[in-house]
Amino acid sequence: MTLLLVFAITLVIAVLISALVQRTVLSTTVLFLFAGLLAGRGAFGALPGLGPQWLRILAELALFSVLFTDGMRAGGEPSPPGARALVTRALAIGMPLTIVGIAALAHYLLGFDWIEGILLGSVLSPTDPIFVSAIFRFDAVPERLRRLLNVESGINDGIALPLVVIFLGELALQPASLGMVAVELAAGVGIGIVIPWLAIRLEASRFFGAAGILRPLNAFAIGLLVLAVSWRVHANIFLAAFAAGIAVARFNPEVRAAFHEFGEGVTELLKLAAILIFGLQMAPNLFLPLSGAAIAFVLLSLAAVRMVAIEIAMIGSALSRGETLAAGWFGPKGFGSVVYGLMILELATPAAEDMAHLVGLVIMLSIVVYSSTDILIARWFERRATSPAVPERP
Repeated sequence: MTLLLVFAITLVIAVLISALVQRTVLSTTVLFLFAGLLAGRGAFGALPGLGPQWLRILAELALFSVLFTDGMRAGGEPSPPGARALVTRALAIGMPLTIVGIAALAHYLLGFDWIEGILLGSVLSPTDPIFVSAIFRFDAVPERLRRLLNVESGINDGIALPLVVIFLGELALQPASLGMVAVELAAGVGIGIVIPWLAIRLEASRFFGAAGILRPLNAFAIGLLVLAVSWRVHANIFLAAFAAGIAVARFNPEVRAAFHEFGEGVTELLKLAAILIFGLQMAPNLFLPLSGAAIAFVLLSLAAVRMVAIEIAMIGSALSRGETLAAGWFGPKGFGSVVYGLMILELATPAAEDMAHLVGLVIMLSIVVYSSTDILIARWFERRATSPAVPERP
């Protein structure tokens, strides 16, 4: 059975159960993960081997698409009062605390040195809200919480990348140039703003205009050009994607509206394909023995470190207790962590394989846990919105 056939059958099943998924804890993401794991264990017969480079390329494409569409969502919706301050707290306080917390676990539980620990923290600190889609479907979920999770995830992948590059360089004894890292960050943002601005200005001129079936492809073409140019000049593609999405929505909301349904579909397909390949790659090492310390690291990295970090970051903020807990809980590890974990595998160090295995386990459990609990927490906010007001501790 070919990999395409496995994907096609799984996709048909996902479509058939999609109505049920929207009402229950079932998740199409978990379905594709399990399909990949089963395929990797030989349940569907021999499959052609796919090297990690295929997963890395597909994960980068999926993440770029996610960030581009997230950027359009963020740029096309009015920001609720105080949302920018919440995002700043999450990125300036919560993210560094998460990195340090995971580094401390890696050092004291598993014996990694501090550089390896901070590298692990940088890889596992980005979040990916595409695995908690119910949070964005329910209007009862406070807008400021949705905005926080959306914008935070759109930026933290781009912030984590230079940290990963720097600490990978330290471990490989090839220190990265901080100046070059800064240039890549600035180039990503610049490309993400300039290309959409130029393309939309050209479309608005009297010589050009998008129409017919090509109109929904306008934003797609802009995003593809941003990706290609960013790859070509080694700019930060993740910041470029998010900046480009915001720029498209701000410069021409009609382009965003025309792209919406098509873009969501493309993003979903890339996401599901990447998850299936991720499961396929994880399967051979899934049942390798783990020490008690390694299990503790995985569970604490998944469920505790971010919650504590966000709790500290939001002290004195406008978020309610329930919103703070939800923001801390939803720290799903997504395609950014997949890409960065594969970068670790390229290291020729004794600890590289162990670190990559831990990253893979955290990502896999993250996909299962968060994509199955998002509907429960969204429903909780819905019940809370319709019940008599109860004073809540801020």
